[in-house]
Amino acid sequence: MNPSPLSDVNRLTLESWWGGLAERLHVADRAQTFFRGIQAGNLLDRIGQVGGQVDYILFVLTRYWVPTVLPPAGRERLTKNDQDYWLESEQILKTAAMRLRELKPLIELLTTPSPLADPAPETSLSPSPVIELELANVIEGIAEAAGTYGGPDYTSIVKAFDPVPLRQTQPFKHNKKHSAELWVVFLLREHFRSLGLGKDRYWPLVAPLCTAAGIVNQNGQSYSPDELKSWWQKNWPRTYTQLEQKQEAADSGGAAYEQDFAWFQGWIGWQRSRTTSR
Repeated sequence: MNPSPLSDVNRLTLESWWGGLAERLHVADRAQTFFRGIQAGNLLDRIGQVGGQVDYILFVLTRYWVPTVLPPAGRERLTKNDQDYWLESEQILKTAAMRLRELKPLIELLTTPSPLADPAPETSLSPSPVIELELANVIEGIAEAAGTYGGPDYTSIVKAFDPVPLRQTQPFKHNKKHSAELWVVFLLREHFRSLGLGKDRYWPLVAPLCTAAGIVNQNGQSYSPDELKSWWQKNWPRTYTQLEQKQEAADSGGAAYEQDFAWFQGWIGWQRSRTTSR
């Protein structure tokens, strides 16, 4: 099977759909820079020729572009004698929800029209406000979600991914530099490895993808394939120390990649079904 290069129509459709998603996620500038960057060397055509799924690559990169929510400085580790940021957030929000419910009589008092005021039109008549109770339920739900990210040494990336929450199932040390970049390189690498490509073929594809996505070295320069390979191999084991794998081999990342790719397939299938039903 030799996949054909992307036609101009397919390319425009791809850029339009993912560009629209990026705009909704407030990362349109990153997507535009990426699409301009991959024009050099016919990168999309090269990816298509080896059987790569451009939608999955954009799925990986879009999640990377969306800003992460991480604890502020000094609030990451229990070993620093700081309370866990996420567990503390859960406690604060639950307390706020409880107080909001306690204040229901006061809220009703403040929102009930005065009997001496001019009668309101019939269309505005409604039962006593219950907004404060609905807000309390929302806050409590946020609190429970925040609490699930708590822990002494590891925290998960929390991102909103239009509209299904992104599940970052593999924990990593969030106080390590370039954790997100290492994860992106890992997923791209595994995607091409799953297609049967050897390292002499997949690094020359991963490196320009990273450059177009904004992943560069400490001097702001693009990684060459060999430089990216060396940087990733050096830093990956130090950061993802608890990566769950089915295989025993240290270099194999099949289980984590397969889990992420399965999540992508479910998500993209749902997105396409929405488009078709409209």
